[in-house]
This record gives sequence, structure tokens and C-alpha cells, in this order.
Amino acid sequence: MSRIGRKPIPVPAGVEIKIDGTNVLVKGPKGQLEKELHRDMIIKLEENNLLVERPSEAKNHRSLHGLTRTLLSNMVEGVTKGFQRNLELVGVGYRAAKQGDKLVLTVGYSHPVEIEAPAGIEIEVPAPTKIAIKGSDKQVVGQLAANIRAVREPEPYKGKGIKYEGEVIRRKAGKAGGKGKK
Repeated sequence: MSRIGRKPIPVPAGVEIKIDGTNVLVKGPKGQLEKELHRDMIIKLEENNLLVERPSEAKNHRSLHGLTRTLLSNMVEGVTKGFQRNLELVGVGYRAAKQGDKLVLTVGYSHPVEIEAPAGIEIEVPAPTKIAIKGSDKQVVGQLAANIRAVREPEPYKGKGIKYEGEVIRRKAGKAGGKGKK
């Protein structure tokens, strides 16, 4: 039995859950999320706890059990606390600014790069070299952070680029300085 799938998901006060077959709607103080889950998984709401059960011990049912429980848990956490990803810009002249609802990045290209946030996602720029992405949907927050990082990924020689907060960039040694073969 899946250890993750077996755990019940506690539903905090102020969160409303509607289960319509395989479609689950979760409403909370930070918004609402709706997700279509796999048709084989059995989702029950009992005494302020969400339970996920699987119909058989088949391999695909075992693999979907923990996944379904984690997706539901992330939905409940998203509408109560929300999710946040932080990015850092490293490099001389690299900076981020917010113009209206767009994020404008100056990262060494001949033009500034503009990125628009999807609906329900908030982008903050607390400092010119820091970006905070907040939202209730964990997948959308993570994907937007990955898209922003992909504009200028950190390079291994000087470490310049856009990186996640706390990410360690493996550095390479540069040229050997002309030593070696003659």
C-alpha cells in the first residue's frame, strides 16, 4: 500500500471541496482550483478529511494512488497558504523590473525581455536582482519560474544568469592559461 496515498488530507476550516466523479473543485481564501483526476481513483470526503483509494493492486493503480493524493494535497495547500518560488539574478547589469503586470528582464541581450504572468499568478520584484512568484497552483508557479530561469540560465564559468534562490551552480575552471602541449 502506498504510504503517501494512504494518508488522509486534513481539510482546514474555510476550505470547501466539491467532488463530481473525477472532477474536484477546491475553494479557499486564496482562490479556487479545479482538476480532473484519473477516472480509476476513488476520492472520498469524510469528517473534514479527504481520502484517496485505489480499486486494485494493479501497477498503474499503485502508481496513481500517491500521485492523486499529492495533487489533492497541493490543491488544498494552494488555496489556504499558496506557493512561492524565488529567483535571483547574478551578473553585472542584470536586473528585473515590474511594468504594470509585466516582468521586464535586462539580462545581457540587446533588448529587454518581457514576461507576462498567467491569470492567478502574482510576480513581485522586491529588489532589482530578486523575483518572487506567488500563486495558488503549484504547477503554474513552478512552470513560470522555470520559464523565467530559461531566459538566461546560469553559466558554469562565472555563474551569471537567473537562478533559483539557494541553487548552487557547479563552477568549472577556465582555460589552463596556455600550459600543456607545445
